[in-house]
Amino acid sequence: MLERRHRAEAPHEDLVDHLVRSTPLQRGEAARVVLDVLAYFDETTEEFVRRRHRELQSQGLRNEEIFERIRHEMPHRAVAPPDLSARQLRRLVYG
Repeated sequence: MLERRHRAEAPHEDLVDHLVRSTPLQRGEAARVVLDVLAYFDETTEEFVRRRHRELQSQGLRNEEIFERIRHEMPHRAVAPPDLSARQLRRLVYG
């Protein structure tokens, strides 16, 4: 009964089914992977820039290098945001 109720509530059931068939993931794990991927691609430009800034800063990179790297990563997002200058990126991070 719990399995049936969980399946009815899971988004993108066909993708979850595919992952269960094609990987060693269990149904719950596959559903979490789908939700994580959807959340990743649902990120706004601002959220992406702030998250990547934090990640790259934690690796010890300096802002100049961070903003240049983010500018090169942005066109490869699922829906490419507009080309932003280093100054515009800095404003997204620091306001």
